[in-house]
Amino acid sequence: MTSALQPRHERLIEPDSHVQGFRKARDARRTELAEDYVELISDLIADSGEARQIDIARRLGVAQPTVAKMLKRLDEEGLIVKRPYRGIFMTEAGERLAAESRRRHRLVEACLRKLGVSAETARLDAEGIEHHVSSETLAAFERFLGDG
Repeated sequence: MTSALQPRHERLIEPDSHVQGFRKARDARRTELAEDYVELISDLIADSGEARQIDIARRLGVAQPTVAKMLKRLDEEGLIVKRPYRGIFMTEAGERLAAESRRRHRLVEACLRKLGVSAETARLDAEGIEHHVSSETLAAFERFLGDG
């Protein structure tokens, strides 16, 4: 009997299956930044009543022009509203996206913790994993945790 961790010497998977996997990964990367930004903006507003470009840049460890470019994209996508000299506000669509991203993050982090991963590592790892898991996998995580 072979272990799940032992290398398998099987045929390559079908090309269509490869395409699906790579397409899913590309789509996740495309939405990952938007999700991180709206989640952070929502958290900043909840915590201090406002979200400013300088605070976003500091929290994400990026330059303000990088943040300005993303905020323009999020505004164009209807996820936020930028008001000159007044900061950044969430739209309903932005709040829904932030809440879903936050829920996925908490679920992945809780699953990792239940597997015995340290709190800090689980938090850091969940930050990347949350954007790449399917709803089927999230449902399995919920069952594993006993929440579903």
